[in-house]
Amino acid sequence: MLIFLYLCAKILTIMSDFILSCSRFLGELDIWQVVSSFVFLIAIIDPFGNIPITISMEQKGIKISAWRVCLASIIILVTFLFLGEWVLKLFNVQIEYFAVAGGFIIFLMSLEMILDVVIFQPTEFSGSGSIVPLAFPMYAGPGAFTALLSITAEYTIASLLVSLVCCILVLYLVLIGTHWLTKYLGQTSLYIIRKFFGIIVLAISCKLMFGNLAAIF
Repeated sequence: MLIFLYLCAKILTIMSDFILSCSRFLGELDIWQVVSSFVFLIAIIDPFGNIPITISMEQKGIKISAWRVCLASIIILVTFLFLGEWVLKLFNVQIEYFAVAGGFIIFLMSLEMILDVVIFQPTEFSGSGSIVPLAFPMYAGPGAFTALLSITAEYTIASLLVSLVCCILVLYLVLIGTHWLTKYLGQTSLYIIRKFFGIIVLAISCKLMFGNLAAIF
């Protein structure tokens, strides 16, 4: 009887802690932050712009599993989201300074998207399949890492987690519908979408740089 009561008490404690954690999470959630960070991150991850690369890999006989790509990507991004700030503290770098530097890198990435220039030279990665090079470094790569750490100075972790999940859902839909999107949207529509997101990324990079420069000075 005592063991049963003890187990019931432990279960109630766990449930109360879980409910409290959920309430705190919801309290930190900001729908506008979710929307703005989602647009920003989906532009950096760029699932639409990477459609030709995915098709090219499949034509070479490389098997791509959409759910494996998405699972690996979300694990890498969430891990970096929680450990990235710790790495900055290890090197004694404030998040505002990283946001300025990250904003500059993202600014260069937006120029690539808008002007069709190559600033960051592509690197050949050995291996094939869903994890390398699709999950890393294509989707969950340096650009996404920089973007995540840069915007943690302005967005809550809860909002970023929700926007990341939304981004991965979009990525999954794009991966499973790659051939359909190419057939019905066409290369021109995908090109226009890439340009539109490039302008969004450019605006957000300027906000990151100038906003955090003002905070520093």
